[in-house]
Amino acid sequence: MNSAPAPENLAFSAETLKIDGAAEIERIVAGLRAQLRGMRKRGLVLGLSGGIDSSVSVALAVRAVGAKNVFCLFMPENDSDPESLRLGRLVAETFGVAAVVEDIGPTLQAMGCYERRDSFIRELVPEYGPGWGSKIVIANALASEGYNISSLVVEDPQGNRTKLRMPPAVYLGIVAATNMKQRTRKQVEYYHADRLNFAVLGTPNRLEYDQGFFVKNGDGAADVKPIAHLYKSQVYALAADLGIPEEIRRRPPTTDTFSLEQTQEEFYFSLPYDRMDLCLYGLNNGLPAEQVAAAAKLSTVEVERVFADIAAKRRATRYLHLEPQLVEPVAEIAG
Repeated sequence: MNSAPAPENLAFSAETLKIDGAAEIERIVAGLRAQLRGMRKRGLVLGLSGGIDSSVSVALAVRAVGAKNVFCLFMPENDSDPESLRLGRLVAETFGVAAVVEDIGPTLQAMGCYERRDSFIRELVPEYGPGWGSKIVIANALASEGYNISSLVVEDPQGNRTKLRMPPAVYLGIVAATNMKQRTRKQVEYYHADRLNFAVLGTPNRLEYDQGFFVKNGDGAADVKPIAHLYKSQVYALAADLGIPEEIRRRPPTTDTFSLEQTQEEFYFSLPYDRMDLCLYGLNNGLPAEQVAAAAKLSTVEVERVFADIAAKRRATRYLHLEPQLVEPVAEIAG
């Protein structure tokens, strides 16, 4: 859904992104039902993290097919925040859906996920090992017109933190190892979907989907993605309409991927979601940077830098949205 641009006689603001919650819920529910009929599936499987997007998705799934036809998975691993599991269980209980814990830590350990990641970190921090923590952070897009360089943050057992620039090979190696987490979770989701004859539901919002904030064949893989057209602030608005527990609606968005606590803007977006939504909407609807700046409480130069960052991420992550490329289309099954 792309909200219509603000009328010229009205100021652009967060109010512009407001939607009719009840109508939107019914539209999504009808869409899910039609999609499942087309796939000949009778229910929905999804990973439940305790975050706003998966919580809203559970509630929409229950509206669409009933609680008995929704199956949720909690998939913690060695670096997961225990709070995610607690909040995920709260959502499952709130909506009366069946849910099980699938601890993927042993699987990741067996595949060498943690050791592969740590070996790349040790190229910069040779003493890195048990008791240490780490995360990747991105340079703020507002700070300069250059490339957004990612840095490694490590914390030793005494709590001392160090931030280091990463050579490309180290960055790619850490990301490649970390992506094993999302791909392993998706394998588990499809196992349960196959045994139940359910479809897998993906949970990206518009900001994440547009900007490629997902792992190909990991959390980017799904049969249906019912909130990918909604800006994140619209997802939060639907959460209130759907009765998502307030504790979850207050929780800041996190990646819950690295061993150190990390916000989404620290890892990828550079701005809190509400201001990123305004910038993305403004760019999508051709609004001048000056108008967006007033709404987002940024300078015009800062908004122009965010616009450039959005465009750069679209270019860099375009391949994530591509289907497997064929030398020649197979006409008999196209479309």
